[in-house]
Amino acid sequence: MGSGAHGPLLTARRALGDAPRWALLERELFAAQEKAWRLFADRYTEGDGRLVFRERLGEGMDGRDGVDDFYEPFFNWPTLYLLGGSAELLTAARRHWRGVSAQLTEMGMLVDGLERGYDWFHQGEGLLLFYGLCLADPDDPELRELACRFADFYLPGGPNYDAERRLLRAPHNGAAGPRFGFSDEEAYFPWSLALHPYGLPLDGFPGVTSFDQLAASPELARAYGRAMWDRMGRGDTLVNLGATGLATNAYLLSGEQRYADWVAEYVGVWQERLAGRDVVPDNVGLSGEVGEYLDGRWYGGHYGWSWPHGLSPVGSSAIIGATNATLLTGDRGYLDLARNPLDVVLRHAEQRGMHEMGTLGERWEPHLRAMDAGRTLMVPQRHNDSGWFDFTVMPGQLPLTLWHFSRDRQDRDRIEELRAGAAWDWTAVHTQRIKDEAGHEEPWYEFLQGRNAGFPERMLRSALDSCAERVAAIEGDTVDPAVGPDALDIHHWQHLNPVVTEALLQLTTGSPQVLYNGGLAQLHVRYHDFEARRPGLPQDVAALVRDIRPEHTVVELVNLGGTARSLLVQAGSFAEHRITAVRTDDGPERPVEGAYVRVELPARSELRLTLTMTLRAGRAACASPWTTV
Repeated sequence: MGSGAHGPLLTARRALGDAPRWALLERELFAAQEKAWRLFADRYTEGDGRLVFRERLGEGMDGRDGVDDFYEPFFNWPTLYLLGGSAELLTAARRHWRGVSAQLTEMGMLVDGLERGYDWFHQGEGLLLFYGLCLADPDDPELRELACRFADFYLPGGPNYDAERRLLRAPHNGAAGPRFGFSDEEAYFPWSLALHPYGLPLDGFPGVTSFDQLAASPELARAYGRAMWDRMGRGDTLVNLGATGLATNAYLLSGEQRYADWVAEYVGVWQERLAGRDVVPDNVGLSGEVGEYLDGRWYGGHYGWSWPHGLSPVGSSAIIGATNATLLTGDRGYLDLARNPLDVVLRHAEQRGMHEMGTLGERWEPHLRAMDAGRTLMVPQRHNDSGWFDFTVMPGQLPLTLWHFSRDRQDRDRIEELRAGAAWDWTAVHTQRIKDEAGHEEPWYEFLQGRNAGFPERMLRSALDSCAERVAAIEGDTVDPAVGPDALDIHHWQHLNPVVTEALLQLTTGSPQVLYNGGLAQLHVRYHDFEARRPGLPQDVAALVRDIRPEHTVVELVNLGGTARSLLVQAGSFAEHRITAVRTDDGPERPVEGAYVRVELPARSELRLTLTMTLRAGRAACASPWTTV
């Protein structure tokens, strides 16, 4: 065993007997997706990478919407490359990002490559492809320049940020600065009847008690829309914490301290807004006062506690902001901002039946249909003048993501409280696919706790089934491939994206799916092909992370092929963790004191690594190990 710039050299000594089933399924999943993404690209994109679409965006009452929908079909393609997908996949992801950006620029939806201005619930979704490209190809100067340019729209001196009051000026913001209100047309609500399930956005408007009243009366809808413009269409909102992703990404690529300073400042001001309150507020007026335009209400901001989704955007935004600030500063106190929304709704949790579940319940229907009991723990997602309402199962990705980042006992205890109150089977893997490609956090957590031994095989089979279902849907699609969907069906492509990365993230890196509303990938471990000098597992190599305790991270590596393979194991997405010691199989522990270990896998061999880590002990950077060491 030697050592070098990339840590100690570790060589597998165990010959592979019968290949583990999980390892064979993992490589089968990589192979299936290689065919699937090419099928999708051939069917739905043009030569320069843009999507086949003959209509336009940017018109009508909902004319600011749609940018995210054009990027979302490819959101996890760079992630698959990062895990071990082909080099052609990275090239394709770049082509589609460039092509879609040109397409959207032609429609007037982008300025200088960034969205003109929309809410951060959607902007975060649209930026996942860009963030993924930056992590997958950090040495690209174009990506680095764009990352800084995009972030500068939000830093002091940019058009969106009031540096004196430390706030973003509007719920809709972007490269064109604050875009007050909700459309460029006359104020009007409802601008879409698809919003009906979420009810009324605004409390305290005289004479309006139901969505149907507004849908039936254009005059009333215009008056209500003007009130929304005045009360919800200006000032800061909690979901704007998603903008910290732009600045964090810029810091990780450039190392410029001003980006980290702004993240700390902006997340810090939301902590100040929480101070002395039971619940983090979701709205701030242009003077910096909470509830300024909502008669003092701490709730009611756009994509806040009241409308349309409540906990999902509130919890996700708080976690994104808090983890970004912690990553860049090392101050774990920011994580209390992320804990507050989860703890608040848990205090109001109730045992409820499936028929009592509110909105955003699609993900949980397979679980609840299969349970023997009639009731299970549900939390309120929303709060308005009537109090807490809209109960459903806690989105598992929120508490699991927070615990994964912190590894604190209090965050694990919260998960155990949810588990104790659940009447459905946390070990079951249901083959279901919603656009964020998450939803299997509970069985993965049970596996990590030693309570779900068959999870890897079941999860990989489920992912293979999901990919196959998408391929079948593409092959049977009746939309004219020369015309594409119309402007009302621009979600068509994301429903057919055949790339599935949740299983591979969980099993190969010990990490949850990226938070869909603008989270950066927070990976426990990741890999680099040493010979090819690129990210990802080498050909024929499979990996399984069985334990993610920092003092006892266990990684199994298997080379299924007849050729020796060499790889780096990296601690953290951004080499921010420090490996202090490593043990191979049952051998003695060796010191490391760095972010990498190098592994040699002879043909048909296997190796178990036991790593001891210190989380976030080093400076986080989005960089290749070949250029930084």
